[in-house]
Amino acid sequence: MSLKKSPFFELRSGTVDTLLFIVKTADLGALRTELVKRFEATPEFFADDVVAIDVRRLADGERVSLDEIHRMLNDVRMRPVGVVALPAQQAWASGAGLPLLEARDRRAPAAKADDEPAAAEGAPAVPGVPGVGGQDTAAAGAADASATSYAAPAAAEPAATSAAAAAAAAGSSGQTLVVDRPLRSGQRIYAKGDLVVLAPVSHGAEIIAEGNIHIYAPLRGRALAGVHGNHDARIFCTCLEPELISIAGIYRTTENPLPADVVGKAVQIRLEEEKLMIEPLRLT
Repeated sequence: MSLKKSPFFELRSGTVDTLLFIVKTADLGALRTELVKRFEATPEFFADDVVAIDVRRLADGERVSLDEIHRMLNDVRMRPVGVVALPAQQAWASGAGLPLLEARDRRAPAAKADDEPAAAEGAPAVPGVPGVGGQDTAAAGAADASATSYAAPAAAEPAATSAAAAAAAAGSSGQTLVVDRPLRSGQRIYAKGDLVVLAPVSHGAEIIAEGNIHIYAPLRGRALAGVHGNHDARIFCTCLEPELISIAGIYRTTENPLPADVVGKAVQIRLEEEKLMIEPLRLT
């Protein structure tokens, strides 16, 4: 076989992140009930998101049916691509027909008794799968913004615009990314640092940043700040009309109407003890 480079395809080593679906109970009935309650309410936000099933938070000796979890996730329009397991779990975890993946955690996944949302969990390396760093989907308490934990969606699809490609290119430096063109439905922007948007974010568009997000225009789509567990991140917006807002995995959708004093107004959004706080900005 010739070693000449093919003009039709290439095989290269590489890793791309995806989301973690962290299993914390062996009670699959309770898991399904919570999953349906959480995700069927807003299916459009999770449709076709790529996830890895993470079983490392199970108690010692506990096992679950990964086939059943696979079906559960498919029912809420998520797409499992692999399993993340501890060495002692890999024998049974590998029997589900999904590949075993290695995770690069930003904090240790142990602490199985800790019920706090693990918003800083890292994402597993999955060759050839589009995505961004994942967040734990554990529930957060009700808040001024009726916060709930959110798993950041996969990154830009092949149909994404050149703006999304520019975001990926600029992201490696962690510097502020500035977007000065309108974002239409289906477009996604990802910034490894702060993100500044100077044009409207339409319904169905999504902006994601590891740092703060500043939007000097109407926000009608989705804005996710601090996606790798940065609880100090904030969202600043001059006209708040969003489909979804999220900081460090704690999110709110407009299925729960926003207070009248912030809708369409200039606001800042921040976290306070795992609760989303939406506060009017005084610009004069």
